[in-house]
Order: sequence, then C-alpha cells, then structure tokens
Amino acid sequence: MIELRDVGKTYPGGKGAVFTAVDGVSLTIPKGSVFGIVGHSGAGKSTLLRLINHLEVPTSGQVLVDGRDLGGLTERQLRAVRRSMGMVFQQFNLFRSRTVLGNVAYPLRLAGTPRAEARRRAEEALRFVGLADQARKYPERLSGGQRQRVGIARALATSPGVLLCDEATSALDPGTTREVLDLLRRVNAELGITIVLITHEMDVVRSLCDRVAVMSDGRVVESGEVYEVFSRPRHPVTEVFVRSALQDLPDGEALERLRARHSGRLVTVPVTRDEAAAGHLSRLLREHGVDFTIAHAGVTDVGDAPLGGVTLELRGAEGDIDAFLAALARVDEPTTTAGAR
Repeated sequence: MIELRDVGKTYPGGKGAVFTAVDGVSLTIPKGSVFGIVGHSGAGKSTLLRLINHLEVPTSGQVLVDGRDLGGLTERQLRAVRRSMGMVFQQFNLFRSRTVLGNVAYPLRLAGTPRAEARRRAEEALRFVGLADQARKYPERLSGGQRQRVGIARALATSPGVLLCDEATSALDPGTTREVLDLLRRVNAELGITIVLITHEMDVVRSLCDRVAVMSDGRVVESGEVYEVFSRPRHPVTEVFVRSALQDLPDGEALERLRARHSGRLVTVPVTRDEAAAGHLSRLLREHGVDFTIAHAGVTDVGDAPLGGVTLELRGAEGDIDAFLAALARVDEPTTTAGAR
C-alpha cells in the first residue's frame, strides 16, 4: 500500500547548518495492515507521517502509494491522494463553532460533495463510531474520548484507504485509550482500512499493530512483525520500549522483596507463543527432581499470543538445579532460555 525508498528530510539550521529530521528511511506498509511507528520525542516519526501524504516533501528518496510515486504527481493529483488518506490527530482539531455532525461533514463539503450526500455519509460515520446520538452537540460538551471518536468519524467520512494516526491516544486516559484502540481495530477489521499509527507508547503497538518500525534520531533502527520485535529486540532503543510494555523481569526493589520472601534459587524463564517450550519446562522439572513455586509473573498478550517471563523459586539439590537449567537452555535454544537470579 505504502512504500518509502531511502526517504530523507532536512531543514535549514542556523549559520548554514542543516537539521536532518528523517534520514534514509525505507519501509513497506502492506495493504490492510496496522503499522506502528514508535520513537521518543524528536525521533522523526511525525515528520515521517507527513511525508507519507506529501504534506512534507522529501528532500531525497521516494514515497509510493499504490505504486504511484508521489513526487511525480501534480498538485491536483496530490490532493486526490490526500483525500484517500484520513488523518486523526492528538488534539482532535475539531471546530468549536460547528456541531459534531458539521465537523464530520466538513471535509466532504470542502471537497464539493453535495450537502445531502455529505450529511448522509457523516451520519453513517457517526453511527459506526457510536456517536449518532451526539450529532447536534458541540465538541466542548463531549469527553476527550468522544472528541477523538468524532475525529475518527471525520476521517472515515471520506471513505479513505489509509488512516494516518498521529499520537491519537496520547491525550487520553487508559480506559478511554482502550476504547479508541478497540474502535481502530474495528476500522481495520471491518472496513479493511490500512492504519499507520505514530506513537511513543509501546503498549499501544502491542495491543493494536501487526508490524512496527522503531525510530531514533531520524532513522529506523529496527522493524518487523510486532511479536518478533517484542520477543527479540535487537537495538537498545527497542529494548527500552519493549521493557516498558512487558515488565516481565523483577528488578531493583521488587527483586529484593522476592529474595526476602523466597529462600530458594530464583530463575526467570521466558513465556512465548511456542507451546512446546512450556511442555519442556514441566517435563524437565520432573526429570531432574526440582520443585518450584511461582514467585513472580509478567506475561501479557502481544497480538493473540502470550509473551513475558515467569520467575520461579527452585528447590532441590544444587547439582539437580544446575542440570535442570543446562537442559532447559539446550531445548529449542533460540526461543527458550533461562536466567538465574
């Protein structure tokens, strides 16, 4: 659906210097996917989003949408491409002077859609996001979550093929964030719309996205299928993001409290979507005569599969525990490891 080929964006700096916001990014975003772009503030992710619809023109490289190089299009052709891409913003960007229905119908009227048709499509979009009964209200009378759903309805009213979301949940509380993510999941599943989601929250990526790209200093430092990136982060920046979402290893004060409560040997064992690994764990515990108690568990769903770690207190002869750990490390070594604490 979207392809970026060695895309760069620079801006003039002071005293003849050049600031590089995006540096040689190449990405492929499959049609019908939910693609997350994550990074700390200043990583270049929002600039990258604006490059996708040519609100920012690349300094170098190519942006292709449905195989068309946007750099070769006229302004009129670009406007048609942009109309095929809905945008959802962090701060909602709703007109206070217009009703909810007026806000959703606005881009349609701007594009020349007849009033009756614009109203029909706006009402249809509001029904989809569950706000048909709020059509006559003004935005200030709505909650933050409702305002964001109005923003999503406005983006959907133009029947886009792509939805670009720039920190769409950052201004929301956790409960409302879940509601908005559930709605975006429906947008993708029921309407088949490709979603590109900019965020600094790896937990949002974990719960919604199929694929993810991690940005740092204008570059993509790691990308791939979400579960693979979570289970085997290769770059230090990715490791920090993954740790913030998983919290699977006890450390610091939590680890000291575990040691105070458990006199046995503490070992953290990963939990993955490899169901065979769990069977190996129980079998090897029995074979080596090692007893255990679950001291800590940090397991969450990434997509539809579990990922995390379980910290066990192992009890038995030291030699038996050592033999058990060695056997566990040998079984399916790429995906099953054990770490003593």
